[in-house]
Amino acid sequence: MSLMLSQDASADALLERDPLALLLAMLLDQQVPMERAFAAPYRLRQRLGHDLDVHELADYDSDALADLFAKQPALHRYPKSMACRVQDLCRALVERYGGDVTELWRGVSDAHELLERLVALPGYGKQKAQIFVALLGKQRNVKPDGWREVAGPYGDEGVYRSVADVTDADSLAKVRQHKQQVKATAKATK
Repeated sequence: MSLMLSQDASADALLERDPLALLLAMLLDQQVPMERAFAAPYRLRQRLGHDLDVHELADYDSDALADLFAKQPALHRYPKSMACRVQDLCRALVERYGGDVTELWRGVSDAHELLERLVALPGYGKQKAQIFVALLGKQRNVKPDGWREVAGPYGDEGVYRSVADVTDADSLAKVRQHKQQVKATAKATK
């Protein structure tokens, strides 16, 4: 199954072939439309002029990286803070996994270990980590034992709760509708 998370063929192709791009996109998926977050690694790649490199991003001049994020159109609503988060994440990947993103899930004993590894990353809380586990299981065929349970409601089949469930424009609309319903319910209970 080909990824269709940004709804842009070139950006989705990068997410498909580059685990770093996918991990960074998930990090950036906050306070902006999902398509923008998942297209951002491709836009960053364009601005760098070459493929994303975790070591380069970890060592990149912080102000220069923030400038790349802020260049119009900005890669995120909060370009400076998100550039910092990307750099922190890349540094953690270099320190803990030698820069190999796939080491996050390769050889884990079970999905609990994967979730722990994700939550330990800068910018990844429990919910974001659960969604990423669901995305890996549903669309990347990374299915350590217990992945659906660890992913919580995001691992359920036949639902439209998160980016893990987006496979085309129709499913994107259903995920958006679900999120609007959740916000409306939360607002009504206040």
